[in-house]
Amino acid sequence: MNRVEIMDYLSTNTKSECFGCEACAQICPKSAISILEDQEGFRYPRINTELCINCGLCHKICPANNIPEVSKEKKYAYGGHHKSKNVRRRSTSGGAFTAVAQAWCDENYVVYGAASKGLEVFHYGIDDIKKLAVICKSKYSQSRIGNTFSKIKDDLKSGKKVLFSGTPCQVAGLKAFLQNTDTTNLLLVEVICEGVPTPHYIRKLDDHIFSKYGSRIKKLDYRSKGYKKSIQSFKWDFQKMALELENGIILEKDRWFNPYWSIWLDHLMSRPSCYSCPFATTERQADISLGDLWGVHIYCPELYGGNGGASLIICNTEKGKKVWQAAQKNFCGHELDFDTALKYQGPMRKTIDKNPRREQCMHDLADENMSYKSICDKWAKKPSLKLLFQKYIWGNRQKVFCWNVLHNIKK
Repeated sequence: MNRVEIMDYLSTNTKSECFGCEACAQICPKSAISILEDQEGFRYPRINTELCINCGLCHKICPANNIPEVSKEKKYAYGGHHKSKNVRRRSTSGGAFTAVAQAWCDENYVVYGAASKGLEVFHYGIDDIKKLAVICKSKYSQSRIGNTFSKIKDDLKSGKKVLFSGTPCQVAGLKAFLQNTDTTNLLLVEVICEGVPTPHYIRKLDDHIFSKYGSRIKKLDYRSKGYKKSIQSFKWDFQKMALELENGIILEKDRWFNPYWSIWLDHLMSRPSCYSCPFATTERQADISLGDLWGVHIYCPELYGGNGGASLIICNTEKGKKVWQAAQKNFCGHELDFDTALKYQGPMRKTIDKNPRREQCMHDLADENMSYKSICDKWAKKPSLKLLFQKYIWGNRQKVFCWNVLHNIKK
C-alpha cells in the first residue's frame, strides 16, 4: 500500500465508534480494507485510498452506523448444567453451548466459534460436532473474524444450517453483513460480554513466563476447572487461569490472586467501544444469549451442580426458544424468572464504567520497557482478608452445602 488512511467514520479518531467486527473488510469488493492493530493492541479498519472506489458498502453494513433490528419478544430464561460431566469439564460454565449445538446440528451444518492457538484467538468453522471442543470455552480476547462472514453467507446460500457464536457486536456485524440474505437456517448465539481486553497484557505475561521458565505459553485456559479427571476437582467459582507451557509445565492461579482479573475487571484495559456499547441492554441481537449463572447460590442453589459450572440461557426469539426446548433433553435445570436473573447480569443492563485511569494503564501496557511485574505491581489490587474469607471460608460451596442440609431436614 502506498497510502493508507483510517476509514472515514473513524476520521475523528473516535475509536469508540468501531467494534472491530471486521464486516467492512469482508464486504469491500476491491479488498481495499485491512484490519490492523493500533498502539493499544486493538484492531481497526484501514483503507487503501488507491484501491477504494467509494462504493459506500463499508458504511452501509457497519453496525455502528446501522444497528440491526433487535428482538423485542418476551424473554425466556433458563438455568442449569449439561448432564454430561465431560461436557461440563470442557466448558467454561455449565455446557449450554454444547447443548444448543447438539439440538441445532442434525445434518449439513457448520458451527462457527472462537478457537485459540497459543495466545491468538480466531473464528473457526467445524462441520463435525465431535470437534466442538475446539470452539468451546470462553476466550477473553477479541477474535480475528477473517472471512468468516463471507463463508457463512456462502454456506446459507448452499442450503447449510449455520450456528454462529460470538460477542454481541460480532453478532450485530454478521447480521448487518447478511442484509438481503435468507437467514432461516442461521442460529445466532452470543456470549454475555463484559468487554474485550487488550492482548498486550497476555503478551507481557508470555514474555515474563519465558524469562522465568525458558518456555512460551502453548495453551491458555482463562477459566480452567482443574486438570484432575474427578468431578470433585471442578472449581467453577474460582475461575482458575491455567497455562500449559511448551516444555510441559502447567501453572494455575485462582482469580482472587490473578492480576489479570483485577486489572480487566477494574475496567482499565478494555476496547474503547466497550465503554459505550449499544448492545449492553435487555434487547438483544442474537437468538440465544449464554453466560454464567451468577447468583445461583442465592436464588436457585439447587442448580449449583457441585461447583462444576452452571449456565444462564436467555432465549430472545421464537427460533431460540424452539432450539432450547430441544436442547433441554441434555440439560439439568429449569425455567427462571427473567427479572431475577437480570439482577446478577450487569452486562445485560448497562455498559461497563470507564476507569478514569484507563489511558495511563494502556500507555504502560504498550510500553515495551515496562515489565509484566511492574504492570502488576502498579495496577493490580491485592485481595483483602475479608474477600479471601468470603471466597475460601464462607464461599458459595459452603453456602450451598448448608442450604442442602436445611432443605433435606425440611423434607
